[in-house]
Amino acid sequence: MDELLAVVTAKTGLPADKAKGAVEAVLEYLKEKLPGPLASQLDQVLETNAGAIGDAVGDAVEGVKDRLGGIFGGDS
Repeated sequence: MDELLAVVTAKTGLPADKAKGAVEAVLEYLKEKLPGPLASQLDQVLETNAGAIGDAVGDAVEGVKDRLGGIFGGDS
């Protein structure tokens, strides 16, 4: 989870405590919505695949920033 927090912090510019709160909120939401067997394995998946998950989160954040920039007259 530490690697995921580092990626979210770096990609969003959020302070570490805010990024941690955001990541924890998303994880809690996923655990509530996923079927039981998947939800119970979420922490293990995060620990073994944190880099890939962090990259995906970073890519998603960049995509949103690009789209918002286009909407508000930015570079995109």
